[in-house]
Amino acid sequence: METNQKAVVVFSGGQDSTTCLFWAMQKFAHVEVVTFDYDQRHKAEVEVAKEIAEDQQVTHHVLDMSLLNQLAPNALTRDDIEVKDGEDGELPSTFVPGRNLLFLSFATILARQIGAKHVVTGVCETDFSGYPDCRDVFVKSLNVTLNLSMDDEFVVHTPLMWLDKAETWGMADELGAFDYVRTKTLTCYNGVRGDGCGECPACHLRKNGLDTYLAQKGESQ
Repeated sequence: METNQKAVVVFSGGQDSTTCLFWAMQKFAHVEVVTFDYDQRHKAEVEVAKEIAEDQQVTHHVLDMSLLNQLAPNALTRDDIEVKDGEDGELPSTFVPGRNLLFLSFATILARQIGAKHVVTGVCETDFSGYPDCRDVFVKSLNVTLNLSMDDEFVVHTPLMWLDKAETWGMADELGAFDYVRTKTLTCYNGVRGDGCGECPACHLRKNGLDTYLAQKGESQ
């Protein structure tokens, strides 16, 4: 643990951000989480994040980002837009332009207010679904920009950046949080907690990673 260090975790209550929360709680002396309410398709996301934060006894900030909904119509903000993967080089219908740019910026502003130097996010380039704002080069660039903008020295941590979903399940297991992440989190685009609906792209990615990890774990025992 880094003693006398504070961290803010960008927190949606999903598999990745909850794994990052457990990672941060082991690494930092004080952890708070921030969830962004952008009138997303499923309000359950905010409620799940609130429940997990309360259960883990960490301070939970919920910030109003409804302007993002107004600016960025997509499958995560509109019920009448179908959830589907990108085809022929197009981005998936679930891509929210500017989301991670805004989330990390506001999370870092919050970090400054509470005296934290560390911001943790679950973005991942290995299984990034084609989202350009999940790339390592973007996060590193934004980290520099945020430090310049506030004349400070924040560190944006991306513990999942180079992990695939199977390895993310492995990290949760190593942190003693495998069952918790599997049953308590909400990853499903259709708002079904735990193993989800089994039909949407997010559920397919999560299940494929889970099946791969359990198969690998079985082979190693």
